[in-house]
Amino acid sequence: MCGIVGLFAKTKSFENELGFHFSKMLEEMTDRGPDSAGCAMYHNVLSDGHIKIVVLSGDLLDSTILADKLSSVFSESSVEDLGSRHLLITVSSEINNVTTWLRTEYPELTVLSAGRSIEIYKEKGLPNKVIEEFSIASMSGSHALGHTRMATESAITTAHSHPFSTGDDVCLVHNGSLSNHNRLRTELQKKGINFSSDNDSEVAAGYLTWRLREGDSIDKALNRALSDLDGFYTFAVGTRDGFAVMRDPIACKPAVISETDDWVAMASEYRAIALLPNANNAPAWEPNPGQVYSWSH
Repeated sequence: MCGIVGLFAKTKSFENELGFHFSKMLEEMTDRGPDSAGCAMYHNVLSDGHIKIVVLSGDLLDSTILADKLSSVFSESSVEDLGSRHLLITVSSEINNVTTWLRTEYPELTVLSAGRSIEIYKEKGLPNKVIEEFSIASMSGSHALGHTRMATESAITTAHSHPFSTGDDVCLVHNGSLSNHNRLRTELQKKGINFSSDNDSEVAAGYLTWRLREGDSIDKALNRALSDLDGFYTFAVGTRDGFAVMRDPIACKPAVISETDDWVAMASEYRAIALLPNANNAPAWEPNPGQVYSWSH
């Protein structure tokens, strides 16, 4: 039993309030997942040719030395300490060039997210720890995904926590379990997808990254997942421009969606959505089994 939430801003004015409302939703799911929590914020979009990478560092890593080494290889690079061993790297380069260099030169680092828009923050403990540590409530942004985890299939560590991102601004949070993730992980590694944990949800994220690289839209990739991913699940997925939700054909994991002129929200339970402005006047529904729901800017 885990809790997932997603919030998509449909207006510029709501983007300014996104972090505040998203934080309340995530905290409301605390009792569905007290082991760890995390969120993916899509905000502060960089211009073409620039990327930002959030990495989880070891305790002994000297970020100053990392910054010096980066600047000797890549132009316009910087390293910012976000707290809780999270570092924000900004570089003028292609994603694959930087992530390959990081994995070669600093194998002890865990790449949490990479892209022009996404930043992932996650940690062991209750959601309010993540919210306070990274000042999520004060952030603006276009959309956000969050997860509160009750660990059942892998270790309780920061690296095993959700969300998972395995490609350019692609992110997934997952409530459920996959039965064919070990075989699929091996196949995806042959296709160049990198994984940092043995969590089955990271495999689902890797699968979507592969399909998007192959030219699928997010809707088409999720529809393919219905036949390629075995198990039971509710997925909430983020891309640079959009947000999508899908449940497996059995749909035994809970999910609710609601929408107004200002926002689209999904959560494992309606009580997280009920905290949003004008939620009492918004239509709410349970997403149909095996159907993709998506929104984009």
